[in-house]
Amino acid sequence: MKPPSRDKSRGNQKKGRANQDNRQLLPEAFEERKKQALSSILYIRFEGADAQSRLPSGIDASIPYPVQLQAPAVKLDPSSITIESLLAGMLRVLAWDSENENANKYRKYIKMSRPELFEELIVAGIQKAEEKDWIVAEEVFFAASGLEPERPEPYINLALMHEEHAKRLFDSGNEDEAEKEDDLAYKYYQYLLGFKDVFAPAYYHAAFFFLRKHNYDKAVSLLTSYIGMNDDEQRTRRAKLILEKLGGMGYLDTLFKEAYDFIQMGQEEKGLEKAMQFVEKYPDVWNGWFLVGWANRRLGRWSEGAQAFHTALEKGADGADVYNELSICEIEAGDLEAARSHLERALRIEPENEKIIVNLGALAFRQGHIDEAEGFFRTSIELDPDDRIAKEWIKKIQALRERKGTGA
Repeated sequence: MKPPSRDKSRGNQKKGRANQDNRQLLPEAFEERKKQALSSILYIRFEGADAQSRLPSGIDASIPYPVQLQAPAVKLDPSSITIESLLAGMLRVLAWDSENENANKYRKYIKMSRPELFEELIVAGIQKAEEKDWIVAEEVFFAASGLEPERPEPYINLALMHEEHAKRLFDSGNEDEAEKEDDLAYKYYQYLLGFKDVFAPAYYHAAFFFLRKHNYDKAVSLLTSYIGMNDDEQRTRRAKLILEKLGGMGYLDTLFKEAYDFIQMGQEEKGLEKAMQFVEKYPDVWNGWFLVGWANRRLGRWSEGAQAFHTALEKGADGADVYNELSICEIEAGDLEAARSHLERALRIEPENEKIIVNLGALAFRQGHIDEAEGFFRTSIELDPDDRIAKEWIKKIQALRERKGTGA
């Protein structure tokens, strides 16, 4: 994810409360995916003298066992049934139907056959998430949670995965889908925070989630709780440092939250008023000037926005977002060279930020560098095959070339 960026969350943690069915955490689409996932499962019984003479160790002949077929329509060849196909079938059932009447017997058999499988699943899920194979990663974590219903590791990794997916979607301009992913991450964090036996990493990671959502009161509460848990020395130091920074930069001042919320909700004038009050109170804190610039940019006041972003940089801002926002003001004001310089600076800070890459492509297109623009858009699509904005730009370029009647 490059991610999970804050923790791999593997193994040897306290057990939590009893498992909730994943359906309580996931949207309605879960049932359709469950139906599709289980369509390639065939249940078999080890009946008859011949079958029972070859009964694998640990198999209970009184219950049916799921076998994973290569495809739903494929006919089962009895000779193809192996321990691995049985394990795959049981894991898929545990992933999607963890309350199956024989689930406990499946768990017992899997743990006897592959005692390290839970840890292997967590590692495999993280690897798939890092590869941005979100669907497969999710099912692997579902399987891990089905195998060990009271272990928190699958849920923390599901939360981190959905959070990272949300960031990717937001960077590519797909804000509605990003919000859905964040909603799932939120549900998993809330679930983890309700564990009877406290799972400290959930407090740490959830705090960063709420920081990103600008819910500073909740983040402070979680970080404060985490510090008292004596979980990890390095993370505890970081939590203390963040609390100090939040206080010193005015993030805990209600003016900042009000300004941010107004701007986020489309009430830029009210947000700008609150942001100006904030910078009067904290003139040397860059984040207030960022809000001033953000509000002005959304209001189409390019000069005022650019000036505020420059002030934020002078006060110590060094994130890609500041340079990206500044470049938008410069593009609209016609200062394309300055905009390109600041976008390139932003890209050096975050080389895989699709939003910045697409903005560079849009700027190149505006400057008449069509081939270069296409290169940026295709790079963004390589990073995120679902990048809707980049795909729209590619269509626009193709249409332009068709109108010109050339292939270049």
